[in-house]
Amino acid sequence: MAEFTHVSVLLHEAVDALNIRPDGIYVDGTLGRAGHSREIAKRLTTGRLIAIDRDYAALEAAPERLGPLTDKVTLVHGNFADLGALLDGVGADKVDGMLFDLGVSSPQLDDETRGFSYLKDAPLDMRMDATASLTARDVVNQWPQEELKRILRDYGEERYAAQIAAKVVRRREEKPIETTLELADLIRSAMPAAALREKQHPAKRSFQAIRIAVNDELAAIPAMLDQALERLNAGGRLAVITFHSLEDRPVKAAMQSWAKGCTCPPDFPVCVCGNKPKAKLITRKPILPGEAELQDNPRARSAKLRVAEKL
Repeated sequence: MAEFTHVSVLLHEAVDALNIRPDGIYVDGTLGRAGHSREIAKRLTTGRLIAIDRDYAALEAAPERLGPLTDKVTLVHGNFADLGALLDGVGADKVDGMLFDLGVSSPQLDDETRGFSYLKDAPLDMRMDATASLTARDVVNQWPQEELKRILRDYGEERYAAQIAAKVVRRREEKPIETTLELADLIRSAMPAAALREKQHPAKRSFQAIRIAVNDELAAIPAMLDQALERLNAGGRLAVITFHSLEDRPVKAAMQSWAKGCTCPPDFPVCVCGNKPKAKLITRKPILPGEAELQDNPRARSAKLRVAEKL
């Protein structure tokens, strides 16, 4: 196993936003390398933290990273899309706060065997949960050209989705595409010279798109949001860290909808729907990393933290 370095994004801002009570019950829905979990557990006395991750590697590493704080933590394997069932499984009806960091953890990116990185050669995998059946190799070699184009366009916001999808299909007709660097080189070869002069790696958007498809990441977010609000105690807070607009948009929309309550058309003189606000916004604008954090951890550059409190 490689040695990993991992810096939790917006660590203190996110944990402070939970307004932790020492005797409360909290959820870290994306354990990762336990940076946020460790900081939450430090603030608990008789309270409890339920730490969830779909990656067994994260759960296996957690006791070492948490040390004596492990006694305050219940580790759960699962997808936060199934949040309600996971909480039922550990006997937690309502909780006092939840944190979700939607980014891919640095160890997943840095572990050459996982196939997330376009900079290191590895089998095309990209599964956050190694027990899941669908891999990046399946997507790249088996999905129809139109579906490849759709995910590259919609999940990667890739301008050259059509050209890349066509090139992938032509290549796989000759032989299967097996490795990350093979795919990254293929993507590069499908793009015009102007695109190759851009600052970011030409494969970045496509790899993001394939990873999202493999792990069904975007479908999990609205499912998690609905269940999270339902399972919070009054006064409990939900904090969510996103890393790109595809994640941030549903989080922002859900929180604004909870805070608004009324769904009547704007031109109605009085409310007739009777819907009341379910939460209040703690952050009307997202909290962003400061310059000091960006210098220490460039991967935090696109991070946004949004927080809502259940009424």
